[in-house]
Amino acid sequence: MTPESVAVLAKGLTIAIGGILPAFAIGKIASKAMESIGRNPESADKLFVPMLLGMAFAEAIAIYALVITFIL
Repeated sequence: MTPESVAVLAKGLTIAIGGILPAFAIGKIASKAMESIGRNPESADKLFVPMLLGMAFAEAIAIYALVITFIL
């Protein structure tokens, strides 16, 4: 394998893994929040901000993967 093809493969794997795993995390956060709100509708106001913060932190990991991909 040439160095160029290794670099392209590394970039592809970085963005693939760095995009898929945060997407699963965001989905799980939203799923559990909706499940919790379904069980206790009064908790919606208390869950909204922590849910958004958790999603933002998970999305930040995907953005870090994008930055690393551009650096490679």
